[in-house]
Amino acid sequence: MKKRVYEELSRRGFIQQVTEPEPLQALLEREPVTFYVGFDPTADSLHVGHLMAIMGMSQLQRFGHRPIAIIGGGTAMVGDPSGKTEMRKMLTREQIVANGERFRAQLSRYLDFGPGQALMVDNYDWLGELKYIEFLRDIGRHFSVNRMLTYETYKIRMEKGLSFLEFNYQLLQAYDFLMLYKNHGCRLQLGGDDQWANILAGADLIRRVEESDAYGLTFPLLATAAGKKMGKTESGAVWLDPEKTTPYEYYQYWYNSDDRDVARFLAFFTFLPMSEIEPVRTLEGAELNMAKTILAFETTRITHGEEAAHQALRAAAAAFGGREIPASLLPSSTVPRGSVSAAQGAMPGSVLFASRLAAGPRLADLLVELGLVASKGEAKRLIQGGGVTVNEQRVEDILFALTPALAAEGRIVLRLGKKRYHQLVIAD
Repeated sequence: MKKRVYEELSRRGFIQQVTEPEPLQALLEREPVTFYVGFDPTADSLHVGHLMAIMGMSQLQRFGHRPIAIIGGGTAMVGDPSGKTEMRKMLTREQIVANGERFRAQLSRYLDFGPGQALMVDNYDWLGELKYIEFLRDIGRHFSVNRMLTYETYKIRMEKGLSFLEFNYQLLQAYDFLMLYKNHGCRLQLGGDDQWANILAGADLIRRVEESDAYGLTFPLLATAAGKKMGKTESGAVWLDPEKTTPYEYYQYWYNSDDRDVARFLAFFTFLPMSEIEPVRTLEGAELNMAKTILAFETTRITHGEEAAHQALRAAAAAFGGREIPASLLPSSTVPRGSVSAAQGAMPGSVLFASRLAAGPRLADLLVELGLVASKGEAKRLIQGGGVTVNEQRVEDILFALTPALAAEGRIVLRLGKKRYHQLVIAD
């Protein structure tokens, strides 16, 4: 199994830059390798933007290598300038610990944390008690300020002002790699391509201090085919926490992928074999929509579990109609192949009494009452801008009123923007 992991990562498109491709490939083929990815615990949930790194970790573990998920409890108290134009806000130690615990629960969907398997560590364990004078003497002397200032990370931040606090970040992240090497035999760091300079610094520090080889590999910074940042919608981030983004909303996010993204998203965000994914690149129309159904089902299943994926699939069938997926399309998927029965409860919704519907309530008023918008003014602007549909029919009249004729099969489906759904279940 280990012999194919580099090839698998490459074929799926995970590899952007590698410090030493041939030696790293040889190492991965020769023996189990301990590797790490860092996570910034400044939010209480991971989101879709983290999935490239998470799925890359999972792929490596599936091929016999050992992941370490490092929570930046220490570095989060400093702030990473990479890819940022402004300095991040500081968090308390208590907030960081709580966020890290939530991360572990979410990562356990993708990684095996059993005995001898994946680890989660907090870099505050060694950074929190670090003695500054000794750190400058033993670690700081290996870093060239002139070289650091050539990195794009620091160039971007210097335009608005780079604090000395942030300038230390690269040293601290490199020190993380060194400590993981010493404590756990970690030889490889993974991260987004905006982390390339920090990863190089860590591998170089291990070579200087320990006189041993260490490696770095970055993933591409993924954007959609339309040029949008992954994991962002009109209503904000797409979270892995089901309390922040429901499994149905998560499912819809993936189903609404641009046609041009379907095959590569299947490669990145599912474990389906590439031999089955490659033919998806040539699909069009109804067949491609079936592939989107599988993409949405598989990503939801991995993140939220089998039952949540089935519920989301049934809810989508209730809202938009079901379709039978042929056994020949991505056959390794566990998506149901027969007709899908509707399950209204999985879609976010509210009860609307038939007597109220008969009175012809205005759509703008209902949007406010349901908490879908903050004010009637916002509701009117959204409707006038074409941002609301009723049963997938766009509404642009701010005086539009619902009628019993819209309640096909006892429900009315509202959509705000491209991906936010809410159903009104009609009750006597």
